[in-house]
Amino acid sequence: MELTWWPVAAAGLGAVILAIALAVLVPIKGRQDRQLPLANTARLTRLPEYRAVVRRQMRAAAVAITLLILLCAATVLAGARPVGTFSGAEASAPRDDIMLCAAGPADDQATRDVLRYFARQATTYGSERIGLTSLNRRLLPLTRDYQFAAGRLGDFARDAPTAPAFIAPVEYDDYSPTVADALALCLTGFPDFQTTSDTRRSLIYVGPGALRPPGDTTPSLYTDAQVIDMARRAGAQINAIATPGRDTASLSTAADATGGRFFRFDAADVDGHLDAIRASAPPGPEDRADARQDAPAAAIIAALALSALLGVSLLAVRR
Repeated sequence: MELTWWPVAAAGLGAVILAIALAVLVPIKGRQDRQLPLANTARLTRLPEYRAVVRRQMRAAAVAITLLILLCAATVLAGARPVGTFSGAEASAPRDDIMLCAAGPADDQATRDVLRYFARQATTYGSERIGLTSLNRRLLPLTRDYQFAAGRLGDFARDAPTAPAFIAPVEYDDYSPTVADALALCLTGFPDFQTTSDTRRSLIYVGPGALRPPGDTTPSLYTDAQVIDMARRAGAQINAIATPGRDTASLSTAADATGGRFFRFDAADVDGHLDAIRASAPPGPEDRADARQDAPAAAIIAALALSALLGVSLLAVRR
C-alpha cells in the first residue's frame, strides 16, 4: 500500500512515539496527602485474590493501551490517503469530450446528417460532453446538458428559424480560412487544450478536404503540421468525413497522425462511419488495466473496529 501524504504518517508516528516516551520516562508524582497509610500491606499483596485482581487490571490496561496505539496508527494511515491499484477499466464508463467541427454550411447534406446523428445520440449519453464549432463560431460549448444539446443540434440540422447563424458573415482582405485553421479553432474548444486531460477527446470534422480553391496563396493562421502537433499535445483524436470535390490529402494525414478515422461522405453509410469513429475513441486514463485510486476503506474500518474494542476494554479497566 502506498501513501499520498507521507508527512502525515511521519507526524503521526512521531506523536505516538513521543506519547509513549513521556508515559514511560516522566515520573508521576501523586500528592502525599492523598496516600493513605495501611497496615499489613505485605500480607495483603500476597493474597491470591489480590494478585488475581491486579493481573486482570494489568491485562485490561495492556489491551487498552495496545488498542489505543493501533487506533492512532489506523487514524493516521487513513489521514495519509492510502492508494491502491485496481482493475478500473470496467469500473466506470469512460468520460469523453466530443467536439463536432463543421466546415461546410448548415444546409450541406453531410453537415445535416452528422448533426441529426448526434442529436439522436446526445440523449443517450451519461458521462460525455458534446460541443459544436463551425468555420468561425463556437455554436455549442462542450456541455452535459443533453436535452439542450440535442435540441440545438436538431435546430441546426433542420435550419430552424430559432437557430442562430451557423457561420458569421466575415470578409477578409488578406486571409482565407483553411482546413488547418478550422481544426485549430475546434481544438481550442477543449478545456486546457494545451495539455492532455483525464478525459478522452475526439474531434469529428465534416466538410470539404480543402476550403481554398487551388492556387490560393493568401496567408493562413496554422499549417497542417502545427495542427497535428496541437492535437497531440491536447491528446485529441482528429476524425474526418470529407465531402467530395476537393483534395483530402492533408485531412487524411491529420486523421492518421492522431489515430483517427477518415471517411469520404456517403449518405447511405454516414451513420455507420460515425459509429466506427465513436467505437475507436482515443484511449484515456480510465482505459488502462491498472488505475491508482484512494483506498481508505480498510484503514477506516479498522479504526471503527478498534474504537469499539477500546470502549469495551475501558469498561473492563474501570471495573
